[in-house]
Amino acid sequence: MSRKLENSELDRLDVTGFKEAKKSPIIIILDNVRSLNNIGSVFRTADAFLIQKIYLCGITATPPHKDIRKTALGATESVDWEYRKDTLELVEELKEKGIQIVSVEQAENAVMLNDFQINSETTIALVFGNEVKGVSQEVVTASDTVLEIPQFGTKHSLNISVSTGIVVWDVWSKQNAEK
Repeated sequence: MSRKLENSELDRLDVTGFKEAKKSPIIIILDNVRSLNNIGSVFRTADAFLIQKIYLCGITATPPHKDIRKTALGATESVDWEYRKDTLELVEELKEKGIQIVSVEQAENAVMLNDFQINSETTIALVFGNEVKGVSQEVVTASDTVLEIPQFGTKHSLNISVSTGIVVWDVWSKQNAEK
């Protein structure tokens, strides 16, 4: 029989420990995400996997906001973030630094997530888009890779916070498989 662990038994980092910890070579870019709850959930996922940074672009709201705080549960204090008005400009800047740009979108020639191969030494910037329109076409076009999460039911998409959790876990697992 298993006993649920108390929070005090989870051996989690405090904010200072998080700031000092070695980060995963993963960046998250939110391209015009409108839901404050989705933004907060992405912060929580970013905290869980020691993400380097979140870029909040376009209409994506920024902390502090009570609805972001409600789902982030303090992760806005631990995870490094920055606001950028123009997603494409940011993508081009990151590409110049050798960061691999990977948009998560349903597109022609997209790579299915389960087939996505990574170099564990390369920093990957994962781009997640607006809840209705997805990642903008100009950002998809500028991306090095477009990833699609395989789906088998009747719906055409997943919630952005769910997509972020699935993709970050998969990429993080692949990066750490060799270690």
